[in-house]
Amino acid sequence: MNAIVTGSDGIARCGWVGDDPEYRRYHDEEWGIPLRGDRALFEKMSLGGFQAGLSWITILRKRPNFREAFAGFEPARVAEFDADDVARLMADAGIVRNRAKITAVIGNAALVRDMRGGELDLLMWSFAPSGDAARLRPASMAEVPATTPESTALSKELRRRGFRFVGPTTMYALMQSAGMVDDHLAGCWRASEAPL
Repeated sequence: MNAIVTGSDGIARCGWVGDDPEYRRYHDEEWGIPLRGDRALFEKMSLGGFQAGLSWITILRKRPNFREAFAGFEPARVAEFDADDVARLMADAGIVRNRAKITAVIGNAALVRDMRGGELDLLMWSFAPSGDAARLRPASMAEVPATTPESTALSKELRRRGFRFVGPTTMYALMQSAGMVDDHLAGCWRASEAPL
């Protein structure tokens, strides 16, 4: 899983993808592509929190259910969820039923709702590392960190503001997914599309 793999479609990708069709689609169409907007980043943050302790493919496969259950991750709508909504979500087998994570998403939504429009986007992107162009492209996943000073600083700032389930590892995964950093491995077709 640490090197490049060539899928059954003949395309070379980062090794973590394997040959799972949903992982291939996610890698090719989403992972590492710059993502902007409060709603989109709130969704990434929320799903990242649900992923803690689980595999990302589990969350990815449940993402349509999460979107339906959490009102499309519209922060203003999710912020209004009440005890009945928590009970509904705890009974929903289509999502990860973890009360602490569910209530964290609702609380985080209220924080985003109370920000100025675009503030979450600006805040998160302000922690994207500068000088990324000088960094060498990783040759294996062993060269990809789990956390960075930037993800640790982002986590600390979000926690200072009251956000939950936003640890440094979760924030680094968000930074990778949302294209704030580019960790496509050398030899991956996406790496050749977007040089460092």
